[in-house]
Amino acid sequence: MSSSNPKSSDKSFVYREFGNDNFAATERPIPELPVQQQNLKVQASRKGRKGKTVTVISGFQAKPETLADLVKQLKTQCGTGGTVKDNEIEIQGEHKQKIVEILSKLGYKAKISGG
Repeated sequence: MSSSNPKSSDKSFVYREFGNDNFAATERPIPELPVQQQNLKVQASRKGRKGKTVTVISGFQAKPETLADLVKQLKTQCGTGGTVKDNEIEIQGEHKQKIVEILSKLGYKAKISGG
């Protein structure tokens, strides 16, 4: 005597209001501005990082792929690690001046923010 649970094996839906689970249709596209029109802020931060200094670059209006390429280039030139979080780039260590120089050479308008 086999007792199979019909709820666990039945994966069909009786009613679905908005079709399939395609969330891409509801996402808003990020407008990608040309490099010269982006005003970036470069600042050092220690908040929530257990005393470790991180250089944060914010103000990007670019696609995630563009930011991924840029963070790779910055990590290589600074000789350290980094990541992209919430449309901001975080580079480990205090590299404000160096990053502003690199971004200026690439055509971005970047300035140091904060103390």
